[in-house]
Amino acid sequence: MNAFEQALLKYFGEEKLKKIQSVRVGIAGLGGLGSNCACNLARSGFRSFVLGDFDKVELSNLNRQFYFLDQIGMPKAKALKENLLRINSDLEIVHFEEKIERSNALNLFSQCDCLVEAFDKAEYKKMLVEVFLNSKKLLVSASGLAGWGNSDCLRTKKIKDNFYLVGDNCSAAAPGRPPCAPRVAIAAAKEADVILDWALNRKNG
Repeated sequence: MNAFEQALLKYFGEEKLKKIQSVRVGIAGLGGLGSNCACNLARSGFRSFVLGDFDKVELSNLNRQFYFLDQIGMPKAKALKENLLRINSDLEIVHFEEKIERSNALNLFSQCDCLVEAFDKAEYKKMLVEVFLNSKKLLVSASGLAGWGNSDCLRTKKIKDNFYLVGDNCSAAAPGRPPCAPRVAIAAAKEADVILDWALNRKNG
């Protein structure tokens, strides 16, 4: 246990930290939701991640995503791994730069206990939910978080025992309603909070 994890014992204690560290988290899409959710989870003591995104870091990402100016042009999966390791150097991270499709999603995240849906496009959100909804994995998704203000409308809804949905379910990104750091970060933190709560309370944890 490294110095960072020793410090976490102050907050969680040994038993709870072991529960957190026993969970492998998959994150599908590493933009505003995925990168910030991963950051929150790493700071909460999670050690094992599978990170997937085929995209690269662009200047337009920096208003809301957990990347930095010197990472422009880097694959997001590689850049996020680099950033998370700066929080905890002992993280176990598998990352891939492959497009996540219906045909490969199950295989890519087969070893994960829970999965964060963090795509931008509605059709890919729908696809991932359909693939994993009837699995035994915890699935946390988000819908409706663009713009600014009314952040109290970003709610966490339990859809099934293993499926939670975060957002207001209506504020999609559109002209005049861009994705901005505050609401995106709130939704990402709520996704992370669902996973933390689940990890600490699951019976087989």
